[in-house]
Amino acid sequence: MKFSTDREVLLRTLLLVTGVVERRQTLPVLANLLVVAKDGVLSLTGTDLEVELVATESSVDIQQEGEATIPARKLADIWRSLPENAQVKVEVEGDRAIIRSGRSRFSLATLPAQDFPTVESGPGDVEFKVSQSVFRGLLDQVSFSMAQQDVRYFLNGMLLEVAPEHLRTVATDGHRLAMCTAPDSGTGDTRIQAIVPRKGVLELGRLLDGGAEEVFVQLGANHLRVSLGSVTLTTKLVDGKFPDYEKVVPRDISRIILGDRETLKQAFLRASILSNEKYRGVRLIVEGEQLTIQANNPEQEEAEEIVPVEYSGDRVEIGFNVSYLQDVLNVLRTEQVQFSVSDANSSALIEGPGNENALYVVMPMRL
Repeated sequence: MKFSTDREVLLRTLLLVTGVVERRQTLPVLANLLVVAKDGVLSLTGTDLEVELVATESSVDIQQEGEATIPARKLADIWRSLPENAQVKVEVEGDRAIIRSGRSRFSLATLPAQDFPTVESGPGDVEFKVSQSVFRGLLDQVSFSMAQQDVRYFLNGMLLEVAPEHLRTVATDGHRLAMCTAPDSGTGDTRIQAIVPRKGVLELGRLLDGGAEEVFVQLGANHLRVSLGSVTLTTKLVDGKFPDYEKVVPRDISRIILGDRETLKQAFLRASILSNEKYRGVRLIVEGEQLTIQANNPEQEEAEEIVPVEYSGDRVEIGFNVSYLQDVLNVLRTEQVQFSVSDANSSALIEGPGNENALYVVMPMRL
């Protein structure tokens, strides 16, 4: 195999595909990228056996066809460190890949291409197209609520729901829930649910840049495949049943608090400085038209913030994990935020007025 190209042609593609490769591997070949030069097209593939990313590039000068696996991070680091607009030549000789650019020369150990595994995926049961901005928004609005290494493995990912009337994403870690709906973006005749693993969601977020190009999505029984231009991401699905999220959303709400999102965001940030680092709890007291935020820690240090709000109910006192509130305020894009609670022991429903497509549920804490 032998090809040459301009550094910039492959830089973003190389970094994108290398992002899938895990630093710690069970198989040595998984630390490599599968590089295939054939029919005037260069193909790069990276995988960790759960997520696979394939990118093709046609504007590469291929002098000799062939295939090999080349160490992913070393290749990406070499490519990134070369000067801008440098010409790069890659040649595979035996079990070595030789990379030349100007007066630089690198020799990397390769492994046989036939040892490289692929993520198996059958035909898609549902296929649809959706704009990048819509799909990226569905991910960004909920991905922070996914669990990390929870024993309830079905929480370590994001629910993707495809229905005739909408596309919806839901994520929860058992203490909070995030839900985002894209109306009029649905497809099919029935409601289909799939749990996309955490790694797949994060790689999808890196792939989508919010541009005008549409995304082609194929959802099968055990895989999700997303194609954008010359890049295709395939991820296995989590085999499990996601909780009935509709039961978690509070319906019986008697107290509604309306406040400025940026003001509240800054107040929570300052109060969190003196919250207990282990429990991150803050006490919210709503009385009249003001919200008092109180935080303390084992050293008996205290913080208090008073924020003006719109509220006309009885005095209510409730505790929350301040990090969960901050996460919600960071992804909301509305100027105001609405907190809805019924009492001190019930979950809070958080929404951005005027944006009914996204809602968040945060469970209270006992302080």
